[in-house]
Amino acid sequence: MLKVGDVAPDFVLKDADGNDVKLSDFRGKWVVLYFYPKDNTPGCTKEAVGFTELAGEFERLGAVVIGVSPDPPDRHARFIRKHNLRVRLLSDTEKEVLKAYGAWGKKKRFGREYEGVIRSTYLIDPEGKVAYVWPKVKVEGHAQEVLETLKRLKEERAKGP
Repeated sequence: MLKVGDVAPDFVLKDADGNDVKLSDFRGKWVVLYFYPKDNTPGCTKEAVGFTELAGEFERLGAVVIGVSPDPPDRHARFIRKHNLRVRLLSDTEKEVLKAYGAWGKKKRFGREYEGVIRSTYLIDPEGKVAYVWPKVKVEGHAQEVLETLKRLKEERAKGP
């Protein structure tokens, strides 16, 4: 897992339309980078809808919200259409970015251990550094918590040292 102050690893992944998206293209903006297991599952839908409901507020604060999962672009496109999502979803079918961000690893469910996506979120500052980390996300209220943290960090930085 990356920690606050680390440089966020750059990457290029396909979005729902099959376009290449580079993290470094968002320099100068805040980036909410969230990792989730699977499109159209209850928790993942609730998380994406939560970020969508607050999309305007994130935009006003100069932030972009990006979700990453192992699902392919066409599945992301259907997920976006079905729920009118206003977040950008990227496809990491090779799980390279998930691993780079510590979002892929051992999980336990019903006593069974397996490898999978660890639901986590990174707030990346305009210089490309990790500003805040949520290592094990609980979906309920998460988008609001990320928004409040972004507001607080922006205020702190505006005041200076």
